[in-house]
Amino acid sequence: MSHDHIPPEQHAQQPGVPEQAEVSRQDAGQADGVSEEYRRSAESARNEAERFRRLAEEAREVRDQHREALEVVRGERERLREAGETARVAGEAARGAAEAARHAAMDAVSATADTLRATLDNMQLVEDMRRTLRDIRDVNKLDSN
Repeated sequence: MSHDHIPPEQHAQQPGVPEQAEVSRQDAGQADGVSEEYRRSAESARNEAERFRRLAEEAREVRDQHREALEVVRGERERLREAGETARVAGEAARGAAEAARHAAMDAVSATADTLRATLDNMQLVEDMRRTLRDIRDVNKLDSN
């Protein structure tokens, strides 16, 4: 670089080559510091992105576990509903059987009552026949005397 157009008093103010080299080194150092800062920042961003990726993966795993647990609960609820329906049907069948048994018991009681009435009628008939036979015997006794 030519200093022909610079007045001599400013030559003294202009930095020399060693000073310019030092300024260049400082600029390079600052640029290295900036690039090191960018590198650190990029590394930090990568680490943060990896941490978020892991958190997202863990959240997916938890969500999948919850989904599987909910499916188990739904299946169990369905089995319980089916068992309840089976119990309801069995209860209806038992109620029908109890009703039939009640009717059969009522029929048996009625048949027993009919049998007891018939037995009573027969006993009354036998008693009537005994009376008649006694009367005939008594009449024969009287006639024989």
